Formats: sequence, C-alpha cells, structure tokens
Amino acid sequence: MSTNSTLGTALITGASSGIGATYADRLAKRGFDLLLVARDQARLETIASDLRAKASVKVEVLKADLTDATDVAGLEQRLREDASITLLLNNAGVALSTPLSQANLGEVDRLIQLNIVALTHLSSAAAGAFAAKGAGAIINIASVVPMIPERFNAVYAASKAYVLSLTQSLNAEIGEKGVQIQAVMPGATRTEIWERSGLDINAFPAEMVMDVNEMVDAALSGFDQKELVTIPSLPNAADWQTFVNARLALGPNLSLKHAADRYKTTGA
Repeated sequence: MSTNSTLGTALITGASSGIGATYADRLAKRGFDLLLVARDQARLETIASDLRAKASVKVEVLKADLTDATDVAGLEQRLREDASITLLLNNAGVALSTPLSQANLGEVDRLIQLNIVALTHLSSAAAGAFAAKGAGAIINIASVVPMIPERFNAVYAASKAYVLSLTQSLNAEIGEKGVQIQAVMPGATRTEIWERSGLDINAFPAEMVMDVNEMVDAALSGFDQKELVTIPSLPNAADWQTFVNARLALGPNLSLKHAADRYKTTGA
C-alpha cells in the first residue's frame, strides 16, 4: 500500500456517506491518499477498509464534529502543518426544512456553524498552506438553491449562497497562485441529507433527482475542465456565463456619488 501518493492527500469532510463517501471512492481511484473526516467513526472505518481493499492508497480516518470549535481548530492545524494534503473537499453540511419564523434557533446555529463557520476556517487554513507552496485545490460543495432562494429554507439557501460567494472571492484572491478553486452546485441529489432535514426526496419529481454517483462524476469532470463553478445538471455552460455577465454589468452603477434619479424626491 502506498503511503506517499504523488497526488498527495485529499481531506474530505462529511466523508461517512453520500457525496463525501462517493468523492472518497473516486479520488482514491485517481490515486489520492485520503483523510476522511466525519462524526461517525464506525462508518468511516468501514468505508476506509473498503477503499484500502480496492485502491493502493493510504486511507486515514479522523473522527471530528465540525460544529465543535476545538475539533475544527484541530483540522485547521492539520491543514497548515501537513504538507502532504493537496486537496480540501468541504462537503460536510446540513439542511433545514422549517421556515425561519418557526425554526429552532439551536438547529439554525448548528447549520451556520457547519455550513459556514467550519467551511470558512478550513478554507482559510488550506488557502494559506496551498498558496504558500503554489499548489493545491479547494472544492466547496454549494447548491443550486441560491439561484432560487424563494423556494427553499431561508437559512439553508443563505448558507449555500455564502459558500458560492466565498468560493468566487477566494478564487480572486489565490486563483493565480497555483491553487485551483471550485464550487459545485448540485440540484436535488439522492443522499441522506433529505431524511435528516425532515424532507422526503421521493416527493420530488423523479426527473429532478440525480444519483449521487452521477453527480460526483460530473463535478469531477468540471474540476478537470478547470471550472470555477460546476452545475452538474446545466446543459449549456454558456448559460452560467450569461448570468455572471449580467451580474458584472451592474458593476459600474453599484456605488456612485449620487442616488439614482428614481429615488430623488421633489425639492431634494
């Protein structure tokens, strides 16, 4: 079994099931050593054992709760000090289905800690380490929900909008320093997150729900194509660029000395 992959080590959060476990399988097949992070050590050990049997790579398991600041700090330190880590996959996340006006704010805080705070801390640590050596990659699992936030839980949609925005800004900061950045924006994907959030994935029209294997394979294809933003179900990449261009076209008028004429009152 190799302990020094030429591709380095991929640190995957939320690696015990769903998207994270599928990425672990694909990255192991590509030749990455793995550092699998999640709360459920037993499931991690099972996945790790299977991967070791299928691929000649090193697989390390690390139990951590990313809603716990101490656990997050430990991972930050690992990212800063372990030069073998070349890829960070920020996959761990949670969803909510309750309207904000009726939400359990403890659950809201947990979502923010996991989807935003932990992801930010780990991205910062990885960005510093990778930029310093001029190599590495950060993949952030976002969602398509920021494109239509009116249809989804307010906090979840906002958290994924944050992930998208952070990825875009981070790319502007270090994308020219040899670090590849990608935001993956899946639609409905068949994983355990739905059941955990109190939603029934089977209530969605079948044509809207993607198999997790197909989603991850598409995301990795986008990664290979050096896409900053990958929407696995989007047929035409030019549609996303049109959206970006429309946003950028607002730029010249977003910050001016005077208010627009339509906001001026008589006598002003």
